[in-house]
Amino acid sequence: MGKPTYVRTAADRPAESCEPVLTLQDVRKTIKRRTIVDVVNMTVKRGNVLALCGGNGAGKSTILRMIVGVLKPSGGSICVNGYRWADDRKAYSAQLGYMPDDYLFGQGLTAGETLSFWASLRKVSKRRTEETLAAVGLADVRNEQVRSFSKGMRQRLLFAQALLAEPPLLVMDEPTNGLDPFWMHSFVQLVQQLKSQGQAVVFSTHQLQIAEAVADDVVFLDRGRIVCEGKTAELKQSHGPAGLQAVFNRLYGFETE
Repeated sequence: MGKPTYVRTAADRPAESCEPVLTLQDVRKTIKRRTIVDVVNMTVKRGNVLALCGGNGAGKSTILRMIVGVLKPSGGSICVNGYRWADDRKAYSAQLGYMPDDYLFGQGLTAGETLSFWASLRKVSKRRTEETLAAVGLADVRNEQVRSFSKGMRQRLLFAQALLAEPPLLVMDEPTNGLDPFWMHSFVQLVQQLKSQGQAVVFSTHQLQIAEAVADDVVFLDRGRIVCEGKTAELKQSHGPAGLQAVFNRLYGFETE
């Protein structure tokens, strides 16, 4: 497979804006009186990437699912590109692409058929579908059934469906799980290209090196609360060569002498 390409001309790029693409204001989530997310505030501007980091049960996936409308917040408000889920679900959904942490594809379908199905839902052209398959390195296996795919290949197909409609906001839950080192590097390149085109990206990850490589801002969560947040470059500078790993170790009690 060749090097992925994902190119859009300057004329196709959205107009520059200082308005946030994503705003979470006092967002919380409780389930059976148990607090899963406790009063979270964050914003992501056009062309910026935000990484959510933290251990299992920190609330990362819950926040992402509330952003995309899979879960309803117990309180607070979420706005994507000027739209709110409660006001206009169709318009709201059109503003984002979502890559869940896993998905049960139709096992009898090929990669091309699967992406074409998603393209029909998002009213995306056949040309765009082929471009997206190529961007994630699956053009050569478009006619192979998804049941034969490795975890990493399924992840790339999930990534492709999220990219299809070129939404203002891309939301991804653990997008690099199962990817080999080459495709981790390719993922970083693709996200950097999305940034340059003005798209906003929010993703969760356990892989701090990926957050360091691509995120403008990082939020560390613990039991549904933000325990540390800031510019990636500033956090790295203030914590020395170990970077975000040093931040993680300090926050979660893994510091060594």
